[in-house]
Amino acid sequence: MSLRKCACIDTLYTELPWNERFAAAKKDGFEAVEFWDWRIRDLKETRAAADQAGIRINGFNGDNDFSPVDPTHKEKYLNALKDSMDAAKILGAPTVTIHSNALGDGGIVVNHYDDLSDTVKLCSMYDTFLAAARMGEEYGIRCNIEALNITTDHVGNFLKNTQMSAEIVRLIGSDKLKVLYDIYHMQINEGCICDTITNYWDTFGHVHVADAPGRHEPGTGEINYKCVIRHLEKCGYKEFVGYELFPIKDTETAVKAIMTEC
Repeated sequence: MSLRKCACIDTLYTELPWNERFAAAKKDGFEAVEFWDWRIRDLKETRAAADQAGIRINGFNGDNDFSPVDPTHKEKYLNALKDSMDAAKILGAPTVTIHSNALGDGGIVVNHYDDLSDTVKLCSMYDTFLAAARMGEEYGIRCNIEALNITTDHVGNFLKNTQMSAEIVRLIGSDKLKVLYDIYHMQINEGCICDTITNYWDTFGHVHVADAPGRHEPGTGEINYKCVIRHLEKCGYKEFVGYELFPIKDTETAVKAIMTEC
């Protein structure tokens, strides 16, 4: 299978010191890496480690502390996103990942905003993502919108399905705003993986892989990843597939499964 592979080095290669993970991922056949919070990393050292390993940093989380569903957060959210895009320039990363809600330790949704209606949340999120797309155009960096599961890992997250993400992307119509289709999260929330890919693959800027249940490597759960990856290829998807998963045993075993199943 020919789709380009990207390793999340906050979940894979955690047996190694940070700056050694890049070379290990390259050696195992990944073309790129991604991670979560750039703010806890030394950007120059991280860029140097990636350059020395000859591997691309594809992206990281571009938001964290603020929620675009809250109209009062728009300015603060965009200021933080600007900082992330400045970081992406230093790291040579072409993308950042964005969400509907601020996430705390362990991915816990910080505020469910039960006092706001869905109408307010949706309109506020659209307005902020429109501004994010325009910022991305100025920087030459793409924002990928990620919906999350709301039963297992991210209770209270507003953006929970592919349709809403894809329709926002289509309405805004910028090549610097795409969908991050996380197969693990969306299998939990909505299922119908191949039908969803058929309907919305053209809006995808990145894909995340982990099996469900458990969020482990392919072949450990209920998702037929051989079929899913073939379908992505058949539809015409050309961007990276990111392996954001927690190995059951260790990274070596998980990578063998990734290379076999995907």
